[in-house]
Amino acid sequence: MTTMNTLSLTAPGGYRPLTRSVMLTTLGLSVAVSFGIFVILDLGGTTQSFNIVGAVVVAAVINVVLIYVLSRISEGRRKATDRLMTGLVTTAFLITLLPLISLIFTTVVNGLPRFDLTFFSSSMRNVVGAGGGGLHALMGTLEITGAATLISVPVGLLSAIYLVEYGRGRLSQAITFFVDVMTGIPSIVAGLFAFALFAIFFGPGIRFGIGGAVALSVLMIPVVVRSTEEMLKLVPNELREASYALGVPKWLTVVKVVLPTAVGGIITGIMLSISRIIGETAPLLIIVGMSTSMNYDLFSDRMATLPVFVYTEYANQGADTQAYLDRAWTGALVLILIVMVLNFGARLLSRLLSPKGMQ
Repeated sequence: MTTMNTLSLTAPGGYRPLTRSVMLTTLGLSVAVSFGIFVILDLGGTTQSFNIVGAVVVAAVINVVLIYVLSRISEGRRKATDRLMTGLVTTAFLITLLPLISLIFTTVVNGLPRFDLTFFSSSMRNVVGAGGGGLHALMGTLEITGAATLISVPVGLLSAIYLVEYGRGRLSQAITFFVDVMTGIPSIVAGLFAFALFAIFFGPGIRFGIGGAVALSVLMIPVVVRSTEEMLKLVPNELREASYALGVPKWLTVVKVVLPTAVGGIITGIMLSISRIIGETAPLLIIVGMSTSMNYDLFSDRMATLPVFVYTEYANQGADTQAYLDRAWTGALVLILIVMVLNFGARLLSRLLSPKGMQ
C-alpha cells in the first residue's frame, strides 16, 4: 500500500492533455500572426511582394513555440519535450517540401502558356521569335534516353548479379570500387569521355545522338548496379538454398528465383536511374550539340534534347524575349511531367510484377 501511495503521489495525474481544438486554435493563431506580419512588411515596402514561403515557415515556428509553452503548462515537461521534437521534425519536413512545391508551382504557371498542340507538333526550324515548338527536342530526349537505357540496363544488371551471386576476391572489390567512383563523377566528365572516345574514330568535330547515349550510360550504369545489388541482397538466402536442395543449378536459381523475387525493386531502381539522367545538360551540350530541325537518326548529325533546348531558349533570347522564355518554361514542364510519369510507371510495374506474397 505504501508503494502504491508513493506512485500515485509522484505520477503526473494533475496534468491535462491538450485537446484537438486547442491545437487547431494555436495553428490558426500562428498562421494569422505570421501572415499579418508579412502583409504589413509588404504594405510598408520592406519586401517587393508578399513572401508566402517565409510566412509559412514563420507560422510553423510560432506554432511549435506556442504548442511547447502550452504543453509545458498543461501536460508537463516530458510531453512538452515530445511535442517540441515532433514539431521540429514536422517543420523541417515543411521547409524541405516548400522548395519543391514552389518549383512545381512556378514551372506550371510559366509553362502553361505554351503547353499547347503547336509545341508538341512543330520544331524550331526557320522560327525566329514567337511560335515554334519542342517536338524535335522531345523526340531527341526520348531516343537518346532510350538508347542509354538499352546500354546501361544489361551491363548494370549483369554486373550486380555478378557482385551478389558470384563475386569474390579482388575482381569483385575492384568492380565495387569503380562503381562507387563512377557514382560521384560530374556529368560533364561523362560528356568529355564520350567526346574523346568518338573523336578518336570520327574526328574532333563529331556530334551525334549515340554519343550522348554513351555519355548518359556512364552516369546511369552505377545507379543501376547499386540499386540492383541492394535489391538482390534483400532476397532471403533460404530461397536460394531451397532451390539448390532441389538440384537446380545456380544460374537457373538466379533466373527463376532471385530475379523474380527482386524484380519490383530492380524496376524501380531502373526507373529512378532514368529520371537521374533524363535532365542532364552538360554531357549533351558537348557530344550531341543542338539542332532546330527534326533528326531521328542517332548515328548522324546533331540532335536536340529537352534540357539543351531549355538552356538554349533561355541563354540565347531574341528580340521577343517572352516567346523564348515561354518555350523554355514549357520544356522544363514537359521534363517534370516525364519524370513524374516514370515514377508512377515504376510503382505500377513494381506492384504488377512483384511476387504476390511481397506486394
